[in-house]
Amino acid sequence: MNTPSMQEVLQGVRELPALPAVVMELVQSIGNADINAEDLAEKISHDQALAAKTLRLANSSFYGMSRQVTSIAEATTILGLRTLRSVATAAGLVGGFSAAGSKSFDFHAFWRHAIGTALCARSLARTALVDEDVAFTAGLVHDIGRLVLVSGFAASYEAVIAYQREHDGLPSEAEQAVFGFDHAAVGGLIAEHWKFSPAIVLAITQHHDPQADRKSKLADIVHVADNMAHALDLTHREDDLVPPLSVAAWSRLGINEELCLQVFRATEEQHGAVCQSLLT
Repeated sequence: MNTPSMQEVLQGVRELPALPAVVMELVQSIGNADINAEDLAEKISHDQALAAKTLRLANSSFYGMSRQVTSIAEATTILGLRTLRSVATAAGLVGGFSAAGSKSFDFHAFWRHAIGTALCARSLARTALVDEDVAFTAGLVHDIGRLVLVSGFAASYEAVIAYQREHDGLPSEAEQAVFGFDHAAVGGLIAEHWKFSPAIVLAITQHHDPQADRKSKLADIVHVADNMAHALDLTHREDDLVPPLSVAAWSRLGINEELCLQVFRATEEQHGAVCQSLLT
């Protein structure tokens, strides 16, 4: 079996179909306050599948609405533009990849972990004074490189899964053994291709590198959130291992036992509702 080179993967990334126009606009506007709320709400409303998932999440126990939200315009007013953008971006990204490809890859478990990481990142961002919605999105897409490898190079990824099972190791270690690079590097390429902010690109690229010289709090947050989500065993898979944790990143975020337990509790309380909204 011939495994693809990084150049072939890069070409595959360039040939990826674009996300729906409204999702691309949402992604590229993250962190930008100068967008028109009414215009954005109208665009979301015109995509029926996206609007339905967005309203389902907005009405979930995650946001604790006192009454049912029945329109995207109403959700904008009640949740606020930044939160609505985060909700709709999550709905669009989760719906943007089909489960076709590798027979052995568990897409449901993948998204359960991604959502758990997003929730942990959101909680950590609150105490680190980082934009919570940016952190949520970065956590949600931190493993996006795996989806592209599975979708575009299914046969080779079957070898990755087989290697991981044989050696009882981490996915990134198996990817390095089979491809010579891992999903974090591929994820960074995808994030650049889709014009994510440089901070999110960095967070994706470095989320498995505890020795990296982290230049942003967001990178630290996603790294720690990823570890926390693995520790919570949200995928319900026996082979879900906790990757190495950067003590430096943990220390820079000022995490103590009390904060760690708070993040764990909040994520466990919210995870089911968010998964129910986005994965069904």
